[in-house]
Amino acid sequence: MAKVRVLAVDDEPRYVWAIQTILKGVGYEVLTAADGETALEVAAVEPLDLVLLDIRLPDLDGYEVCRRIREFSTVPVIMLTALAEDVDKVRGLDAGADDYVTKPFSAQELLARMRAVLRRAEFAQAPTVAPVFRAGDLTVDFSQQRVTVGGEEKLLTPTEYQLLCELTRHAERVLVPEYLLGRIWGGGYEGENHMLRQLIYRLRRKIERDPRSPEYIQTRPGMGYVFVVPGAD
Repeated sequence: MAKVRVLAVDDEPRYVWAIQTILKGVGYEVLTAADGETALEVAAVEPLDLVLLDIRLPDLDGYEVCRRIREFSTVPVIMLTALAEDVDKVRGLDAGADDYVTKPFSAQELLARMRAVLRRAEFAQAPTVAPVFRAGDLTVDFSQQRVTVGGEEKLLTPTEYQLLCELTRHAERVLVPEYLLGRIWGGGYEGENHMLRQLIYRLRRKIERDPRSPEYIQTRPGMGYVFVVPGAD
């Protein structure tokens, strides 16, 4: 079985050493980069399962690196941050990150977050019973993990894809934030509604004609989110 390949991007040697020690101890293969430009070069040519990306880097910051990675890859990204404010977390999620870990972190916390993100990536590759879902000009081909809008393929990250799957499988039903947080991120994310809001925002930008007036993913104030099928009774 192939090893999980992780790119760790951090300019602090003590954190690079800690990450390598933790990940190699559970059998992961670790590549490293000490700056944003090197990280982009590695991400562009190496097959990766996950990127651990520090926000504060000597050249490009982690937000910019994540945005550029998203231009060519859907590899899961976990931001490493010493900033614990929601606004900083939202910036990372808006740049395309799947999750975040606040420094300093424990080995158990880091590995738990990584396992959750890797499970989502595995979920995105798993076949489902219903092969195709269609609504308006949106098509989700579960067997090929392809999402198209008006015939144009949209590249979704594993986290975005899982959110879309949850919404479409329960189309026309309101899903409360607590349910979606648990299904997508797992335990320990209670109350992290800003993560869900940002993920909804990212997904709308990819599949809605007008994200400001969404046709598919609609908000029910005080309740949650619902996937509306145009023309459904």
